[in-house]
Amino acid sequence: MNMKKTLLKALVVASVVSPAVEFAQTGTTKPTTATYITKEDIDLVSRSEQQKTVVDENTKVVDLGYENFTVGVIHRASTRSAAPQAPGGSAGATAAPAESCGRQMATLPSGGTPGGIIHDFQTEGYYIVSGGGTMFTDGYIVNGLPNNQNNAPGGPNGPSCQGMAYGVKKVVVKPGDVVIVPPGVVHGWSDIPDHVDYLSFRPSQNVLAAGWVNPTIQK
Repeated sequence: MNMKKTLLKALVVASVVSPAVEFAQTGTTKPTTATYITKEDIDLVSRSEQQKTVVDENTKVVDLGYENFTVGVIHRASTRSAAPQAPGGSAGATAAPAESCGRQMATLPSGGTPGGIIHDFQTEGYYIVSGGGTMFTDGYIVNGLPNNQNNAPGGPNGPSCQGMAYGVKKVVVKPGDVVIVPPGVVHGWSDIPDHVDYLSFRPSQNVLAAGWVNPTIQK
């Protein structure tokens, strides 16, 4: 019984002290103010995306002291109006390009799902706002290409790898659904009948620049 009490006290002390230790180790200052992202801000970013096929923009990047955090606004148009893209090659392609990521194979096997992507460090939590479709996750990418478009100060996601995905799981998602994608996990869309709009909540390991604000809502 005494051992249990001692262990409980230790856990309580650790839970109180650990945040302070974490800030001390990173040499950063604990934030003292909140950040507001209004519905009007989100609507403005979303409206700027509607005439484009695939757009993923963050709103504001907030410094939490031990990491950064942002909320993204994402729009994807129907995948049925055009042939799906296959970043990183198509089935039967030859050897991986000189700068490649994911699993390396001399040729791509058959049965892959195009449009897969992996973020090296970025976690994403999706909240589906409107539309929907079939999302795919898990599995692995073969002969992928590094995606440098994610590396701007405002993201959206930092270093990434995209290409043909294999061994994926496909799930139909709808408004109100939530999906959490950890770093290194394949994800993408295999079928979007009309459109899908969703928010992405992103704790960033200092990949995104703290204080960055989307030009669309910058005042």
